[in-house]
Amino acid sequence: MARDWQDLLKLTRGDAFMVERVRLADGETAIEGGFDPPALAMLSPDDLVFVMAFVRSHGSIKEMERVFGISYPTVKNRLNRISDALPMIENDPSPPPYDIGQDSEGVLELLAQGSITAAEAIERLS
Repeated sequence: MARDWQDLLKLTRGDAFMVERVRLADGETAIEGGFDPPALAMLSPDDLVFVMAFVRSHGSIKEMERVFGISYPTVKNRLNRISDALPMIENDPSPPPYDIGQDSEGVLELLAQGSITAAEAIERLS
């Protein structure tokens, strides 16, 4: 049985895998189903170490050069290769528009503004 992510990666030898059971550390709660592992978990052990070192160095390429004894272009090329293996994450920093008709205060506000009728307000509050 795999004890940690390094054992798991050795067992899978880079092949794709699916997680079918997740148990919380307390040992009392488990979830079963088909779960794709996170994209980072699919990187090779060497690439994972590289990514962890990059994060620990706060993204300093100079520090990566020093730690790994490699040149700037080598660090950049490796980061580009790892980046290409990871999916792009869409990040919309703007919050979704708030629909004031979603809670009781919003419904009452819409009623006070005359935007909805009393019957509509009662229906939304039900």
